[in-house]
Amino acid sequence: MPYRVLAVDDSLLMRRKVEKSLKDTEFEVVATASDGAEAVERFKELTPDLVLLDIVMPNKDGPTALREIIALDESARVIMVSSLGTDEAVTDCLEAGALRFIQKPFTTELLLKTLRAVCAE
Repeated sequence: MPYRVLAVDDSLLMRRKVEKSLKDTEFEVVATASDGAEAVERFKELTPDLVLLDIVMPNKDGPTALREIIALDESARVIMVSSLGTDEAVTDCLEAGALRFIQKPFTTELLLKTLRAVCAE
């Protein structure tokens, strides 16, 4: 059974890249969201196995959505994704419960390696 992934990014291009990268693997994108508020709603509806969460988004940013998702399920597996890899933002997210951080732009190989590492833990 594939791992169910929620892909959250305000860029349609990035959401499509994630879907394309995970096609025909042990991961399946079950939903996407374009902002943090939508991400929290999708998480409540679907309780996915993994969440790929952008940091900078309109309406509700990634760190805020991360805290709400972790409050709903402290065992949620969330991986932050951003082109803004500032140490402060990364540290904040990891302290709030994110398991990993992926810097954009990323390769399919890095994405799969990171997801597999998180699932193996």
